Amino acid sequence: MNYLVSITKLFTGLALLALISSCSSTRKSSGKVDGPPPSLSKPVAAPKTEEKKVAAKAPFNVPAFGKEVKKATYNIAFFTPLYLDSVFATTTDIPGRNMPKYVLPGLEFYEGAQLALDSLQQQGYQLKVTVYDSKAKQSITSLIRSKALDGTDLIIGAISNPELKELSDFAKEKEINLVSGTFPNDAGINDNPFLYIANSTLKAHCEALQHYVQNAFSNKNIVLFHRNTPFEIKLAGDFKASYDKLESNKKSRIREVVWNDATTPEEISKYLLTDRTNAVIITALDEAGAKTLLRKLSVSSTTYPLQIFGMPTWDLFKLKEPEFKDLQIYYSSPYFNDKTDAYSKYINDYFRRIYKVRPSDMAYKGFDLTYYFVKLLHNNGVYFNSKVDDAQKVITSYDFQPVYLKEDTSTPSYFENKNIYIIQKGDSADIKMNK
Repeated sequence: MNYLVSITKLFTGLALLALISSCSSTRKSSGKVDGPPPSLSKPVAAPKTEEKKVAAKAPFNVPAFGKEVKKATYNIAFFTPLYLDSVFATTTDIPGRNMPKYVLPGLEFYEGAQLALDSLQQQGYQLKVTVYDSKAKQSITSLIRSKALDGTDLIIGAISNPELKELSDFAKEKEINLVSGTFPNDAGINDNPFLYIANSTLKAHCEALQHYVQNAFSNKNIVLFHRNTPFEIKLAGDFKASYDKLESNKKSRIREVVWNDATTPEEISKYLLTDRTNAVIITALDEAGAKTLLRKLSVSSTTYPLQIFGMPTWDLFKLKEPEFKDLQIYYSSPYFNDKTDAYSKYINDYFRRIYKVRPSDMAYKGFDLTYYFVKLLHNNGVYFNSKVDDAQKVITSYDFQPVYLKEDTSTPSYFENKNIYIIQKGDSADIKMNK
């Protein structure tokens, strides 16, 4: 079946959302979706609504985290960019082949989350889930003003700025945990301990790459290549700061190189050594810039042993050019899915059976994050924050750690996923190198 026609089937359910409301829809379990294997998720009974007093010492110095608030039914607000007002601006008919591609990531994130919610509700979870189009004409500000989000127990979303900042301010005021699922940025937020950033910031990636290259090779020459732009200078600063913070007797100093399009392979080779591994770190996020430097490095690859480390955006790069064939290239990612686990197989089978297409990574992420945090909510109550480390892995592994951006404070600025995978680019499949 044609891909666009198949996606149109995926969009059918959302047409009903457009008819009901341009901004939200309350979902209940359909009772028609088979859940993952029972051996992975045993049915559970819904707890009675209860609230216990604040603990003597609240975790992370946040009073709300010391409370135990469990409910018979949990209210969840789910945000994703569906662009319903644009797609159905003049009609409620399915757009078919003319459906814009920009709706697909948010749509599949929603569809993955829907599968997770259906599976959990079939296990006995009592949930009231309201889905909001984060790109609707009705702004988040107006939703907050209308008190539509009051009474929410958890917010999950594929959201970026300015929506993330608006929701964060609201979540902090109302003491509601907010999960930012896909945006690799803190949006300037530095004072919300109720915020969880699943798609790690670039600073976290710099720390992870620094730790990996310093410990993976006993004898190495670390060279950091960046261009003379404010953004890449900042990234280079993050690398150097992570070097200063790293406590290791094996660490080697970083050689910093500022390059541009006119930089020659001969100039680059001056920073490389023949008798040890050259761990080359490249701060370019754009494919054109990264490939420009890789071509220059490829000239030296037969003389100098190279291990090249790029940014998280490199997971989407197609490095099929002949000059890249013999280069060992790696990138960092907060998410890895080899699609061999039971949940991934379930999602894949469902999409192939119902829509005749393969699910994208956004579908897997929507399922994974929703299942992970809703289960935390159900098992531990509204303030599950001190139990995040005990949560069971669903598809990928998370390591949410408190981040302190302000000096002399014991309250986190937010929580961030610090589990960063180092992945090698492969011809047919990428290979996880750590953990």
